[in-house]
Amino acid sequence: MTQPACPLPVADPESGLEILKGLFRKRSLLTALTLMHEHVGDVFQITMPVFNPAVAIGPLTNRQIMVSDREKFLWRPEGDPVTRLLRHGVLVVDGEEHDHYRGIMDPPLQRRHVNNHIAGFWKYTNDVIANWADGRIQDMLVEMRKVALLILMGTMFKVEFAPDLERLWQPILKAIHYISPGAWIMWSDMPRPTYRKSLKMLDDYLYKVIQVRRGELASGKMPVDPGDLLGELIRAGLDDDRIRDQMLTMLIAGHDTSTALLAWVFYLLGTHPEEMAQVVAEIDGVIVTADRPPRLDEINQLRYLDQVIKEVLRLYPPIHIGNRAAAEDLQLGGYDVAKGSRVMYSIYLSHRDKKYWDNPEQFCPARFERHIKRHQPPLTYVPFGGGPRNCIGAAFAQVESKVVLARILQLFDLTLLNADKIKPHMGATLEPRPSVKMLVQRRAYHA
Repeated sequence: MTQPACPLPVADPESGLEILKGLFRKRSLLTALTLMHEHVGDVFQITMPVFNPAVAIGPLTNRQIMVSDREKFLWRPEGDPVTRLLRHGVLVVDGEEHDHYRGIMDPPLQRRHVNNHIAGFWKYTNDVIANWADGRIQDMLVEMRKVALLILMGTMFKVEFAPDLERLWQPILKAIHYISPGAWIMWSDMPRPTYRKSLKMLDDYLYKVIQVRRGELASGKMPVDPGDLLGELIRAGLDDDRIRDQMLTMLIAGHDTSTALLAWVFYLLGTHPEEMAQVVAEIDGVIVTADRPPRLDEINQLRYLDQVIKEVLRLYPPIHIGNRAAAEDLQLGGYDVAKGSRVMYSIYLSHRDKKYWDNPEQFCPARFERHIKRHQPPLTYVPFGGGPRNCIGAAFAQVESKVVLARILQLFDLTLLNADKIKPHMGATLEPRPSVKMLVQRRAYHA
């Protein structure tokens, strides 16, 4: 017997007017999505000319998309800039091709190898903060991007990026802007010639790095290191184009998510002085010397810092929305979705759903204390996704963020100066914009 049609819900005229008012007042797509969730429900359809995706919120549809029905959804959005930029990167391919690349890239990113990078995380953080003058103002969004870029290139690819950082800074920002939400959502075939020069500069750089590393490996100058992602890609027999795709995927997605996370941590600690003081006290009690990298056991003892990071990821997940395409006609949360439709799931709204979180708008690291039992369905909290295709860099990000934050807070007192101006911006990641301006003062104890 044929099932009755169950079309996706849309806003009725009254709700639609309220949503438009909210969007006009805040000029934020996050506001529109929040109001749609409030007025329409956990599954709905955005109805705009050309752009009409299904949007899902909550653990039940998260589980359907990421786990139980994952084969019914495609990761590769043909025609979107992210696919044009990353080509055949592990993030935007499906099936056996994805599994092949993931099988090569997973081992170097496993925690046992990531832990070996702790000294590198510490070193590259030092390289950036060495330029911080006592009593000056730093934009933590900019500074954390520098740290994240140096760390990713230096640990994952064994390349010292500092000499090229200034030259490639704007091309990297251009690449991020290229894949960020914009007019291309409405007109996917619109020409975008202003990006060509910047993207070519990135390609030229990466192909050169690949060429040099091939020579180093062939001559024996570069020893085999299981934590060297670039070396593993070369040893796996991938050609230069496919290696470029994986490198650019990690370069853009990997550093931009870390940048956003670290910047949001500084914003939230800057607006919550009691939590800031507790983090600093923990760091001082665990890492008792400032002249060496922290040991793994010390990093593991930073439990309150870990709670802070988890809570920041709940409130402001860098990957704030997932993007899929329906591979076949299907039902999502009980509603019909046609083959080829764009399907989006909001991690941001799932993490702020009042059905599963007490006081969801409040910054409360204590909700992640180990002894607290959270009676929530699986996949309520998904900052790194879930299922077989969860974030490949999750372990890397978790260790990296602790080391970077511990080092900076060990050496500096930080005062946030522009809290009232900071808003979440939906770019390639969810960033605090326009900046996170902090007064940095060297701590006398560690002078």
